[in-house]
Amino acid sequence: MADLFASDEAADDTAADAPLADLLRPKTLADVVGQEHLTGPDGPIGRMVAAGKLASIIFWGPPGTGKTTIARLLADAVGLRFVAISAVFSGVADLKKAFAEARQMAGAGKRTLLFVDEIHRFNRAQQDGFLPYVEDGTVTLVGATTENPSFELNSALLSRAQVLILNRLDADALATLLERAETHEGRPLPLTDAAREALIASADGDGRFLLNQAETLFSVELAEPLDPADLADMLHRRVPVYDKDREGHYNLISALHKAMRGSDPQASLYYLARMLVAGEEPLYVLRRITRFASEDIGLADPQALIQCLAAKDAYEFLGSPEGELAIVQACLYCATAPKSNAAYKAQKAAWKSARETGSLMPPKNILNAPTRLMKDVGYGKGYAYDHERDDAFSGDDYWPEEIERQDFYKPSPRGFEAKVAERLAFWEKLRAKRQD
Repeated sequence: MADLFASDEAADDTAADAPLADLLRPKTLADVVGQEHLTGPDGPIGRMVAAGKLASIIFWGPPGTGKTTIARLLADAVGLRFVAISAVFSGVADLKKAFAEARQMAGAGKRTLLFVDEIHRFNRAQQDGFLPYVEDGTVTLVGATTENPSFELNSALLSRAQVLILNRLDADALATLLERAETHEGRPLPLTDAAREALIASADGDGRFLLNQAETLFSVELAEPLDPADLADMLHRRVPVYDKDREGHYNLISALHKAMRGSDPQASLYYLARMLVAGEEPLYVLRRITRFASEDIGLADPQALIQCLAAKDAYEFLGSPEGELAIVQACLYCATAPKSNAAYKAQKAAWKSARETGSLMPPKNILNAPTRLMKDVGYGKGYAYDHERDDAFSGDDYWPEEIERQDFYKPSPRGFEAKVAERLAFWEKLRAKRQD
């Protein structure tokens, strides 16, 4: 596993032909860039190092942000033996061997930091296998994961470790890495200023990816610095980090929903683009927008749901990429429509009441009576046919006798729902008059 973010020459045990990202690994925690909220004097790692005592840790962050690097430097900083395994390539036998060696070394007075890369790849039973060795101090566990630990790791393991979140590297941190690479090579990258900015943007916060791209650029001889177009021709475009069944998926669909709810069409379109560009199934996104049309707009603009269903028909008719424009139209319509969650709240309230009241009988007068017996016991007796009354409204009571009338649906004063509110007020006034 390659380490990152060195400030000077590689350590003596690093091969001269190692990748640039490995050659530029740091020698101290102070050399790590982009994670000062953890490694600084007031950060949790800074405080642990100052105390000389390390707790078990789970590092959660995107690729190329320094998880392996920090773990290795932590072991050096507090005088622990460093052992690294990867959950991708290791099994139960490897874990047992690592624990046995750690116990033996502990008997000789040398404690072990066990670094487990991609720890979320271990199944639940394997994760449970760490618990006794973490509890008795045989190892200090430092796990690294790109996935949300609350979804992927056992609660028992999480309760014994501190979760520290690493940020994706910002433009300043990535620029520092390029400067270190240029110092190591003794020459500047063959890029114009605009191309340099494009290279940093293409890394998407991944320091390892950036240094690998820089290494490619250093390996070629160029007569003139590359502009952004030339750079794009030379380097492969980085695919956005997006896992369609894990946290990236849920984060972006949540961001899209919140942006539409907040009536920000620009941000809504951005998150829609993020998902579709990354390869999300277009109909999944449209299903979520359609749900939004009922949950967050409802009768404030009844056309929102129609727009979404029309977008589904258009997308199925046209396919990608032409049909994606219909999804964009539905997204923008929903983002700019008046908002109301009155229907959503009404559903929740009605469902709750239905569960609580069980199988109460409706009033007999509103029940059909297809048989003589049912007529004899009062089914349908006295039913007021609304179309025969003034305003096509009888004002009858349709609720079971055992419960009071309830108001589940309370329209907002926005959009078409304002007119619905006027209708409800009109009927309520008539109902009160006719029931007196």
